[in-house]
Amino acid sequence: MTSPPPARAYLGVASSLSGRRWEGPDPGGERRAAALVQADGIAPPVAAVLARQGVVPGAAAAFLEPRLRDLLPDPRSLLDVERAAARLVAAVRHGEAIAVFADYDVDGGASAALLTGWLRSFGCGATLYVPDRMDEGYGPNPAAMAALARGHRLIVCVDCGTAAHAAIAAATGADVIVLDHHLGSETLPPALAVVNPNRQDEDRALSHLCAAAVVFLTLVEANRQLRTTGAAVPDLRTALDLVALATVADVAPLIGVNRALVRQGLRVMAVRARPGLAALADVAGLDGPPGAHALGYLLGPRINAGGRVGAADLGARLLATEDPAEAAELARRLDALNRERRVIEEAVRVAALAQAEARGLDGPLVWAAGEGWHPGVVGIVAARLKEAADRPAVVIGIAGGEGRGSGRSVAGVDLGAAVARLERDGLILRGGGHAMAAGLTVAREGIEAAMVRLAALLQAAGAAREGRRRLRLDGVLAPEAATPELVAALDAAGPFGAAAPAPRFAFPAQPLRSLRRMGETHLRLTFGSGERREAVAFGAFEGPLGSALAARIGRQVHLAGRIVTNRWGGRERAELQLDDAADP
Repeated sequence: MTSPPPARAYLGVASSLSGRRWEGPDPGGERRAAALVQADGIAPPVAAVLARQGVVPGAAAAFLEPRLRDLLPDPRSLLDVERAAARLVAAVRHGEAIAVFADYDVDGGASAALLTGWLRSFGCGATLYVPDRMDEGYGPNPAAMAALARGHRLIVCVDCGTAAHAAIAAATGADVIVLDHHLGSETLPPALAVVNPNRQDEDRALSHLCAAAVVFLTLVEANRQLRTTGAAVPDLRTALDLVALATVADVAPLIGVNRALVRQGLRVMAVRARPGLAALADVAGLDGPPGAHALGYLLGPRINAGGRVGAADLGARLLATEDPAEAAELARRLDALNRERRVIEEAVRVAALAQAEARGLDGPLVWAAGEGWHPGVVGIVAARLKEAADRPAVVIGIAGGEGRGSGRSVAGVDLGAAVARLERDGLILRGGGHAMAAGLTVAREGIEAAMVRLAALLQAAGAAREGRRRLRLDGVLAPEAATPELVAALDAAGPFGAAAPAPRFAFPAQPLRSLRRMGETHLRLTFGSGERREAVAFGAFEGPLGSALAARIGRQVHLAGRIVTNRWGGRERAELQLDDAADP
C-alpha cells in the first residue's frame, strides 16, 4: 500500500519562523466549502470551517444550532445504567446514607457536584470523599472504601473506580456504583453496576463522553424511572454547565453530543445561577459570558489547583455549594492555589523541556522524569511538552523508589490504551486513562524501559507519522475582513477544542508596523498596509518567534492565528491571536 502524498505547504511555508509547516484546505475541502457558500448562504470563512468538520451542503443550519434532544443518546444504550439508576432511586426513596467518591480533577468535581445536586433536590445529603493526590493517589483505595462502607449503604464512585478491584471489594456491607469513562480491563470490579462507555464489553459508540456526561445520562435514566411512578423530578438541563465544564477541561472531543452538551451548558453558565462558577468567573477576571476557551484555560485550571497543590476537595465543594459567601471564599482560595501552582509548574516545565530537547522532540514520544517534581503539575507540563513537539508526552515526578507520571496525547493516538498495555506487560506498577490523557506509577529503575516500550506502542499507533510540526489553517483573510461580526459567525460553528480545532487563518504578506514586548514572554504588534490590525502572541519569547518578529519590523511577513474579539472600555474590536509567522 502506498502512502498518501504529503499535504501541500500552504502559502509555500514549509518551515515557518517557529519551524512549522503550514497546511491549508485540500482541493476537496475547498470545493466543499464553495458548495456550502452556494447552498447555505454562509460566509466563505465560516464555510471553510464547516467543510473541515464534515458538514455537507444543506446541513449548515442544523450544525450551527445543535439541539440536545436530537443528539442525546438513550441512556439505556449504556450497560448497567438501568441498574445504577434504579439503585439511586431506591436510595432516595428510603433515605439511605450515600457517599460519593470522586476524582480530584475538574471532571471528578463536576461529576460529584452534579450527583450531589440531584440528591439534594430530593432532600438527600451525601458524604463527599476526594482522595489526596500525594497520600492516596488516584482512585478508590481499600482503606477509604472500607471506612465509607461502615457508615453508608451506597457508595458512588465518579470519574474513577473501573480499575479499583481491591478497593471496591473492601467496601463490605455497602453497594458500590461506578460512573466512569476511563478505559476498563477485561474484568470489572465487584460493583453493583459499572456504567462506563469504555468498558471492554461496550460497543464504544459513546467512548468520547467524559465522566460528568456519564453521570448526566445515568440521572436522565433515574428521572425516567421516577416519572413512571408519578414522582416530580429535577430539571437536569440546569446542570449542563457542569457537564460542559467537565467536557472541555477533560479534553473530551467536541463532536456529536459533546458539542451539543457544551453549547447548551455555556448558555446555562451565562445565567450565573451556580454560585461557585459565578464566583470563579469573577476571580478569573472574565468580563462576559464564558466560552469553551475560558472553561479550558481560566476556570478549569483554578478548579484543578485544589487537587494539584491544595486541598483535594475544594473544586468539588465549590461547584456543589449553594451559598454565595462560601463560593466566594472557595474561589479566592483556589485562585491563590492556582498562582502557587503556576510557580511550581514553571520550574518543572523548564527542566522537563530541557531534558526532552536533549533526548529529542522528533520521536513518537516526548518524555522527561525528575527527582522531586510535584505530581500535581506533571500533567500540565506534559500538555506543554505535547504542544511544543506535537507528539504524545509523559512527565514523571520521582520520589523514593517510585515515579508518578501523567501523559497527554494528540488526536488519533490512544495513550490510555498504550499505558494499559504497559501495566498488562508488567512494565509499570499501575496505569490507565483514556485516549487523550493517562496516568501511571512506575518503579524508579523501570522508567527508561517503560518509556522505550511506550514509544514503540505509540509509534505503531501513528504518533510519529506526521513528521515536522504542522499548523493547520482554514484559509486566508485580509485585515479588513477581521471584524467582531466575523468572530461571532465563526463562534457559531463551535465550540472548539479537542477534535474540533479553533479556526485559524493566514494574513499573507503583511507589513509589520510596530512591536512591543509584554512582560517576559508575550508581545503585541500592529500590521497591515491599509486598515491596520493588532495582534498578540502569548509566550512568543519562550521560543524563536518573538525574536524573529522583532527583527522584521518594517518588512512583510505572513501571519497566522485566531481572530478574537477584544472588549475594552465598552468597545469591541477584532484582533489576531498570533500562532506563527513566516517569510513570504
